[in-house]
Amino acid sequence: MNRAVSLTDDLGHEVPGTGEVERVVSLVPNVSELLWSWGLADRLVGVTEWCVLPPDGFPGARRVRGTKNPDLSAIVALSPDLVVANEEENRRRDVERLREAGLAVHVTRVRTLDALPETLQRLARVLGVPDVAERLVRELRSTRTAAAQPRRLRAAVCAIWRDDPARGGDEEGWWLLGRDTFGAGLLERAGLTVRPEDPDGRYPRCRFSALRRLEPEIVLLPDEPYAFGPDDVAELEQAGLPAVLVDGRDLWWWGARTPSALGRLAQLAE
Repeated sequence: MNRAVSLTDDLGHEVPGTGEVERVVSLVPNVSELLWSWGLADRLVGVTEWCVLPPDGFPGARRVRGTKNPDLSAIVALSPDLVVANEEENRRRDVERLREAGLAVHVTRVRTLDALPETLQRLARVLGVPDVAERLVRELRSTRTAAAQPRRLRAAVCAIWRDDPARGGDEEGWWLLGRDTFGAGLLERAGLTVRPEDPDGRYPRCRFSALRRLEPEIVLLPDEPYAFGPDDVAELEQAGLPAVLVDGRDLWWWGARTPSALGRLAQLAE
């Protein structure tokens, strides 16, 4: 597909380009996984150190450090046709510097599950392969029909960080997944409703005592960004809070794994 007409990214920023997108740098681990699933791994000339799935999936790509500290000079030297970033994973100033260097940058933004199909289609268009996303889009849209059936949602709290495990106790701060996030929307589609219910708090912080007052039926403990483990489960259960470890990538890595992640998370709602 010849991109004679400029397209826009998820933030409405113009993504210029006039030729085939054959050289791509991905600064987003789940986007790297997504492009691999679309059969486009051979186009990736650069990925981050966190782009680890599938294992050995990007043998021809150079590692350009992390999502928060990318090696900008190395990225420019790769002469990519497109750099893919994300509004939360990557820093705005890094995106701006890459654009100042003359590179086309496509920034993704996914806050809700219902917004994901459009993000996938927009990315596929800017890559010049508009049809490659359709199968995944159909799978995602089919989940709306299943979710429309009347049902009881199981109350859940999803922790994403804790301040000082060594101290612990009721005064320790815990950071939670809030309602205005992709992860919360995914959990609700799976049959879990996220507490607290404040729609303005994307990642609210509360004391452990307040965590208990939320009275969740289940506490989810993902392994990223904080690596919760069995000791955390035991601590919560000792306080009367049923807890379970979950794969953080199911919550944060939107894209290729989302349909199967919904199935795994739905088992927690039963």
